[in-house]
Amino acid sequence: MSVFLYPRKKPINRVERMDIKEFGPSWLMPMLRADYFATCRFHGDSNKSECNLFCLDCCGNAICPYCLIHHKNHHTVQIRRSSYHNVVRVNEIQRYLDVSCVQTYIINSAKIVFLNERPQARPGKGVTHHCEICGRSLVDAFRFCSLGCKLGGMKRGDSKLSFTLKMNHIHGYEFHGELLRGCVSSGEEEGTNNMSPGTPPIFNHRNSSRRKGVPHRAPF
Repeated sequence: MSVFLYPRKKPINRVERMDIKEFGPSWLMPMLRADYFATCRFHGDSNKSECNLFCLDCCGNAICPYCLIHHKNHHTVQIRRSSYHNVVRVNEIQRYLDVSCVQTYIINSAKIVFLNERPQARPGKGVTHHCEICGRSLVDAFRFCSLGCKLGGMKRGDSKLSFTLKMNHIHGYEFHGELLRGCVSSGEEEGTNNMSPGTPPIFNHRNSSRRKGVPHRAPF
């Protein structure tokens, strides 16, 4: 009796394969829907057992820092909180995802993006930019307030939107906020995304009254 052996399939790397699903990588939707900041059911008796991490390779629920021992050599990102909403730092998520056209903010000296939509009951006065999906007021000329809203724009049929990182022949992958400017014009400075104005340069008034190059004679 003959036995046919089928070749073993090579496992799919969910982080590297960005085209598994039509609307982004397979881990994107689980990351957006995960239950963050709940107490870990495995390490609830330990300190700092909040589930504030997400493993892109496993695509499961949120995990706590003690769970990382079971995710060795996996790709993980840390989820943070701002005004009771989940955010992720741009310098972490942009390694795996193109976040262009999503409004960025500066919180605790780090640039972040929100995970999901944050609808407003009343639009802000004098605001000219709004999220195309949930209508939230935006600070700058972006199209969406969150990664989830950008996903909504893709599902709506906008073929120009993508979460796939674009390849640059000179610099490698183009990252939002560095090489890839998204929907913001290339002439804008990095500081325009700040939620508060920048600190003005320090001016020494005591030394400004003295004329340079004029010697001062000592009193007799």
